[in-house]
Amino acid sequence: MLQQLSREAEQAGGWDEAEACFQQAIAIARRQGARSLELRAVMALSRLWRQQGKPGEARQMLAETYGWFTEGFDTADLREARALLAELH
Repeated sequence: MLQQLSREAEQAGGWDEAEACFQQAIAIARRQGARSLELRAVMALSRLWRQQGKPGEARQMLAETYGWFTEGFDTADLREARALLAELH
């Protein structure tokens, strides 16, 4: 969705729609206890917030989610999350 947004769509609330979709994905993943899917949705929302100039909020949410994991740090998702955290720092 984000890749399809043009400047016009961005100004017309496209970012808000994308954020709502990511928030919904996070909520569903939480209800299902699907931590990996939640992490992916949080990473997507964090990237959006970074583009919107909200790196602090992005980092906080991602750090909280990343902090839940106690193993599997060599998986692609957790390596990507760690790299994104470093970018947001």
